[in-house]
Amino acid sequence: MKSSIAMNRAAQQPLRNKPSFRQSVRNSLTMAYRGLLKIKRTPEQLFDVTLQPIIFTLMFTYIFGGAISGDVQSYLPVIIPGILVQTVITTSVVTGVQLREDMDKGVFDRFKSLPIARIAPLAGALTADTVRYTIATVLTFTMGYIMGYRPDGGLGSVVMAALLVIVCSWAISWIFAFFGVIARTASSVQGISMIVLFPLTFLSNAFVPVETMPDWLQWFVKINPISHLVTAVRELTNHGTAGSDLTISLIGATVIVAIFAPITVRAYMRRT
Repeated sequence: MKSSIAMNRAAQQPLRNKPSFRQSVRNSLTMAYRGLLKIKRTPEQLFDVTLQPIIFTLMFTYIFGGAISGDVQSYLPVIIPGILVQTVITTSVVTGVQLREDMDKGVFDRFKSLPIARIAPLAGALTADTVRYTIATVLTFTMGYIMGYRPDGGLGSVVMAALLVIVCSWAISWIFAFFGVIARTASSVQGISMIVLFPLTFLSNAFVPVETMPDWLQWFVKINPISHLVTAVRELTNHGTAGSDLTISLIGATVIVAIFAPITVRAYMRRT
């Protein structure tokens, strides 16, 4: 009789490990709340998203403004969207680094033993980091406004551009989360991420017009997903229009999540 009950419980166990979509969302939001509490208790985690937008905006604008556009005011509609994309996406690297640090401390070992959705610890951590992206976005636009940037697209288009950057950065953070799971140390996560990210951001149209580049480099810049995202943000903020680059950016974000979310969860279950 006891063996029969044990077998029944064993047969029911897999069903418990397959939570519904609603439960997965609820578990992820709970983990996201944990991430927000972590940020609250260690506010120094926000130093990069508070200082970097200010420093980068001032530095790039005054260094390249006169050389590229003739003066700073003419360069602001070009550089602010570029700095926004570059800053927020660079911030998403921290997601993978912190994930690796938590795994090294054994935090995720405990999460794995809980009766929650497997994706919840990862999705929750990445969702909590959208607060960081939001802070970087607001500060970049604020610095641009202080320096004289007035988006012709209006406030509604600026909000849409901000949401677009945050959504795409959240999607890209799944790539760095994957690096965080498979890498051995947090420093190696940062090193690998920067090797991938720096060519994509600097070999784009974020800072200089594509026409000024050599012909052999223009083909890469034009197909670079960062260039599509920067163009979409510029069209929204400067003209209030949504073109094909917006669609390409959203499709790209969806594809990244569809590919990297499953393989990151699978790697996480094997490594922890």
